[in-house]
Amino acid sequence: MAWFRLALISTGGTIEKTYQPRSGELRNETSVLDYMLAHLELPNLELHRIPLMNKDSLDMDDADHELIAQSSLQAAGSHDGVVVVHGTDRLAVSGDATCAQGPPMSPIVFTGAMRPYELRDTDALQNLTEALLAVRLLGPGVFVAMHNKVLQFPGVTKDHTAGTFVGGSMPGLAD
Repeated sequence: MAWFRLALISTGGTIEKTYQPRSGELRNETSVLDYMLAHLELPNLELHRIPLMNKDSLDMDDADHELIAQSSLQAAGSHDGVVVVHGTDRLAVSGDATCAQGPPMSPIVFTGAMRPYELRDTDALQNLTEALLAVRLLGPGVFVAMHNKVLQFPGVTKDHTAGTFVGGSMPGLAD
C-alpha cells in the first residue's frame, strides 16, 4: 500500500482543552493531539503536523478563519489530504471560508469535539479517528467528519440542541 501524505492542522477548540488545576478551568494551553495520535495505529501514513493556533473557536475572528482557510488550501496542494482540528462553535465559519476560496486539490476534513479529550465521556478520539479515515476515502472538497457522519460544505451548521452538525450534503466516495 502506498504512503498517504497527510497534513494535520491544529487550531485548538474543545478537543484540545486541558484542565487547569489552579483555576479549575478547561483551557487551550497545550495540544493533546500528539498524545491522541500515539494511541492510534496509523500504518502507511506520512503525517505533517501544522500547529496553526491554539484557540477556543469563540475567540476566533475573521482573520483567524481566513488563515485557516488559506493554510488548509495550501496544504491540500502538497498533500493527499488535510485534517483540520477545530473548535465546534465556529467550525462551520472556517469550513465555509475554505470552501469559498475555491476547490481544494485534495480533501480537507474538519473535525472537533463537543467534550475535551481529557474527559472520560469524550467524543474526541472517535471524531479524530473518523476524520483520519474519511480524508483517505473522500475526493477533493471541504467536509466535516464527526459523530459517525461526513457532511460536505457549503451549508453545514452546528445544531446546538443535538450537539452535532447538520446540513451540507452527504458526499460520495473518491473514485
